[in-house]
Amino acid sequence: MSSSTLLVRAGIALLSCACAVQAQARPLDAPPGQAVPLADYSLEQLSDIVVTSVSRQDEALGRAPASVYVIQGAEIARSGATTLPEALRLAPNLQVARIGAGSYAISARGFLSPLANKLLVMVDGRSVYSPLFSGVFWEMQDVALEDVERIEVISGPGGTAWGTNAVNGVINVITRSAAQTHGGLATAHAGAGEKGASVRYGGQLEGGPHWRAYARGMDVDGFALDAGGPDAGGMRRQQAGFRLDWEAEALDATFSGDVHDGRLRAGGDQSRTETSGANLLGRVEHRVDENQSVRLQAWIDHARRDQQGVGAQRLDTFDVEAQHMLRLDGHNLAWGGGYRYSRDRIDNGPLLRFTPARRSLRWSHLFVQDEVTVAQDVRASAGVRIEHNVYTGSEVLPSLRLAWDVDARSMLWAALSRTVRAPSRIDRDFYVIDPLDPNAFLVGGGADVVSETARVAELGYRSQPLPSLSWSATAFYTDFERLRTLERNAAGANPPAAYVLQSLGKGALRGVELWASWQAARGWRLHAGAVLQDVDVGREPTSRDSTGLSFLAGNDPRVTWTVRSAHELNARLRADLALRYVADMPQAALPSYHELDARLAWQVRPDLEIALVGRNLLHRRHAEFGAAGSRQLIERTVFASAALRF
Repeated sequence: MSSSTLLVRAGIALLSCACAVQAQARPLDAPPGQAVPLADYSLEQLSDIVVTSVSRQDEALGRAPASVYVIQGAEIARSGATTLPEALRLAPNLQVARIGAGSYAISARGFLSPLANKLLVMVDGRSVYSPLFSGVFWEMQDVALEDVERIEVISGPGGTAWGTNAVNGVINVITRSAAQTHGGLATAHAGAGEKGASVRYGGQLEGGPHWRAYARGMDVDGFALDAGGPDAGGMRRQQAGFRLDWEAEALDATFSGDVHDGRLRAGGDQSRTETSGANLLGRVEHRVDENQSVRLQAWIDHARRDQQGVGAQRLDTFDVEAQHMLRLDGHNLAWGGGYRYSRDRIDNGPLLRFTPARRSLRWSHLFVQDEVTVAQDVRASAGVRIEHNVYTGSEVLPSLRLAWDVDARSMLWAALSRTVRAPSRIDRDFYVIDPLDPNAFLVGGGADVVSETARVAELGYRSQPLPSLSWSATAFYTDFERLRTLERNAAGANPPAAYVLQSLGKGALRGVELWASWQAARGWRLHAGAVLQDVDVGREPTSRDSTGLSFLAGNDPRVTWTVRSAHELNARLRADLALRYVADMPQAALPSYHELDARLAWQVRPDLEIALVGRNLLHRRHAEFGAAGSRQLIERTVFASAALRF
């Protein structure tokens, strides 16, 4: 039995003990985790939601000069989502493509791929990207969705605030304070192909911190391949964790941690991927006075991923960051710095090799960002971040944003940014062994791979022309340089491989993002969103890339749109529908498709809700990503769920 499995079971045991001593806790009168009738929130209330991911400071969503969409916790509950990637489908400025039982391709503004490397993802300020390829292993990421307060999704560059790899977007998952989750909650869902359960309990120790602990697990069956044969395998995952929150007049402190263990099963159990990990995070914020505050955050993370026949990775990461926020003479200033250290250890497989197998990676950064009122209705925000990495040295990430409050309900904004994707281990240290000659390489990491750069221009407008209607539109253009290519290697070159990675690609991305909310009637709200984009990639004249650029870019549809309805049928009955469309993906000859998700929930008692959820109702099976002959067919799923509060 793995150590992570023991940790998960220990977490479940600790949770059981916590519930047994619940008499020492002081539960709230009305647990705020209960699903709120979201359709009755006014649009003014929604525009006043505080976001932090744009400028690293608290600001109202309606005043944030960026293409940012906020997924509320109540929306997640009403959607019937059981995993984080499924919850991200609620953001119209993201594209989410399911590949298999636990694997996804998720991106913003193009370059969709299971190895997408231009999207930064954080959970409560802890980065979950892998330095192996600058992306996210989605099957290793899970949160207790019942405890999510909101998910802030920024499409567009976030490098000045968050660093390299925040090229095309930032996802920041923010969970509720333990002070908001007193009492108990047990959930379960089961249906054809999927089942899962979770339990959480929280309270406050006498004279001490608020706390909560949780445990959850799920089992997902595999999907069939479009070429026939056995199913491609399923996923089993379990996770447990805790959070402590101290809240004082001038000081807030948070301490949290999680452990997880999972397995991806291939067809016939001939190949498996086993994952596990644990993390701890601590954060302290001191409010010096009404105009300034200081925040210190540190976290550690251990991750293990063993893929049979491919290799195994052990990754340990430590990160610390300090930030000072100051309001002075019309300026809102945020500045600070941080340091991250990762120790990566890889056991190479028979065909894929990372050389060196063990590497220490270090990042450090300094940033400053200031917002100032330049006229009565005009605000300017300028910032720069200098980040140092072991591969390319220092990178400079500047940005400039302007916002004009046209009137009390409308804002026009514009932004210019430069950001980069720094090389990862797969760019510099990765080799593919020739199966016919174990002493030769088909592909070699490129010492000449440098940071990909993106220069981005954005123009946006956000308005609420009526109390019942709000909308947002953003036009964007990105100029990419030094994109990664796969080049034929010269004879006798080092490394001795037939092909080598280099940075001889270029490209342009242009498009428009739109979304709107309409309060059609009391208790009935409609949401709609669309992305129209064109990704045009090419090569420098000196490039000899022979992949037809399929290695260079993702597989991106030109058009995606969603329409969602949230309806309070009566005091106890809620109905939610979500229709989405994805245009065809040309590289893999994947046809366009429509799909419909639905949820009907009945509030049996104030403490008990049961629901019937249907996913992908328009087709028995359909593909969302991958090449013909090897892609999996995502199936229609219907399941029942229940949530009990105690």
